[in-house]
Amino acid sequence: MAHPVPAQPTRANSVAFGPGTSASPGQQLHLRRPDDWHVHLRDGAMLQAVVAATARQFARAIVMPNLTPPVTTVAAAAAYRQRILAALGPETDQGFHPLMTAYLSETLDPGELVRGQAEGVFTAAKLYPAGATTNSAAGVRDLAAIGPVLETMERIGLPLLVHGEVTDPEVDIFDREAVFIERHLQPLLARYPGLKVVFEHITTAEAATFVAETGPQLAATITPHHLHINRNSLFAGGLRPDFYCLPIAKRERHRLALRRAATSGDPSFFLGTDSAPHRRQAKEASCGCAGIYNAPFAIESYAAVFEQEGALDKLEAFASDHGPRFYGLPPNRDTITLERQDPASEDAKTVPLTLELDSEAGAPLTLVPFHAGEALPWRLLA
Repeated sequence: MAHPVPAQPTRANSVAFGPGTSASPGQQLHLRRPDDWHVHLRDGAMLQAVVAATARQFARAIVMPNLTPPVTTVAAAAAYRQRILAALGPETDQGFHPLMTAYLSETLDPGELVRGQAEGVFTAAKLYPAGATTNSAAGVRDLAAIGPVLETMERIGLPLLVHGEVTDPEVDIFDREAVFIERHLQPLLARYPGLKVVFEHITTAEAATFVAETGPQLAATITPHHLHINRNSLFAGGLRPDFYCLPIAKRERHRLALRRAATSGDPSFFLGTDSAPHRRQAKEASCGCAGIYNAPFAIESYAAVFEQEGALDKLEAFASDHGPRFYGLPPNRDTITLERQDPASEDAKTVPLTLELDSEAGAPLTLVPFHAGEALPWRLLA
């Protein structure tokens, strides 16, 4: 089943890749190799199936720790990193470096984070409000309970990655991000002014404004799907489970605000796909899982947005420069190449309707990728 994306406004095209310009079929765009600062690689058969799609495009990736059980120790993170590299193998690793994160809980020993950072295992730690998303039941219910952990992270310079939603059932699901800013994020930043914080996968105009106005200690990742779809997309032609994710897509004004933020050149915003694969059977169920699998065509998806916004000249900074700068890491030296295609041409590369990636317990591991059935205007060359 094809998943059309709502048409977007375009700006005037011209020949050069300068501000406000576009490209013609056959033209190429060379980018410093990007990084994915938020990805779910899962584990087991799913890890084996999906990790190569991320490694094909990205040099590094911040790997989320919400496994079952969650990654809460240095030993667990080191072992997970080895499983990721083993799943790639020497022929497909492409020089890929997974960057591991710790799953924060109310019982976590701050010393575990100190040791993990010193040993080069932990790059950051992830805060999941308990019950906010997939495998978050072991997350944090009371921020005061992790005060010693946050103090330690501020002292050693370990970034805090935040899933920024409240879980109060009385708060409408479309308002949970904005309420989180007021109730929790503002007080947290005031209490720990030296703590580096990434507001992950932001979805609202309020979040974009707050990040832009707050200062250098706060940054945000923006996903490709939140740049393409709004909440109407969930119901276009019927219930669309492959567009269901958390945080959920919001109104059109929020989508447009995210596009302005991503293409603004502001170093507070950078690429984080939040690619979150689930088997098709788990998505198309009476209680379907939240998550969009966008990894196979992620950079092409971002490139489409930046071209539509007349900002191809800003894509490299968003995808390849802002993230390393915030994390204090060097930018990548190698490059990738995107080629413009005519989506209407007969030979245009089209995103498959489904991906048969592996087998699990004798059943096919079927995933539906973001943009399924579409021909995107850009394609990544091998």
